Amino acid sequence: MSLKIIVSYDDTDNDRDALALGRLLAVPGAELALAYVRHSFGPSLEQEQAEELLARGAASLGTPEMPKHVVVNPATSVGLMELAERERADAIVFGSEYRTARGTLKPGISAHKLLLGGPSAIAVAPAGLWDGAAPRVQTIGVIDEGDVCARETAASLAAVLGAGVAEYGSARLDLLVVGSRPEAPDGRVVLSARSDYAVEAANYPVLVIPRATALDFG
Repeated sequence: MSLKIIVSYDDTDNDRDALALGRLLAVPGAELALAYVRHSFGPSLEQEQAEELLARGAASLGTPEMPKHVVVNPATSVGLMELAERERADAIVFGSEYRTARGTLKPGISAHKLLLGGPSAIAVAPAGLWDGAAPRVQTIGVIDEGDVCARETAASLAAVLGAGVAEYGSARLDLLVVGSRPEAPDGRVVLSARSDYAVEAANYPVLVIPRATALDFG
């Protein structure tokens, strides 16, 4: 079954970074979709504006007909989680928190909440990823947390991108795949303290996978 990837998008610079990461992860055959969460049922104008910003995001990728979802939920994280479960999405992609310095990575509130029990893999882009040429991935790092699925995911993505795989801390990395902590329920994302530190210290994209769940990019 092909991968399904949802990009959380609100037309800000940092969410354009999420577009760049979504495009990188959306290997041939994968389905890439955009999602925007409205926080209340309001005037039709708000719905129209949400649809327009998603349309701009899709157009910037050169795929105006790609799937686009406007979700209504008081909490962005809950809205995206419910959408991911309904669509059976494999991953949700976020940009960094809006005050993040260029070239560094910091998950925002919604991403951080889903890193504490979300049902889908969570990818976070560093600030500034959208600018310039498409990111070139030569080395993918891995923190497996004792879960072979993290290593399988890294190897699968590396094979598609023509990259190598290295242990975290042993080489200069262009992307990091992180497994969930051993205590996490199967199918849920939960970071360990060590992995949380690695994510916060990253200056490259990070992909955190649920426990016992490998993503097949082939």
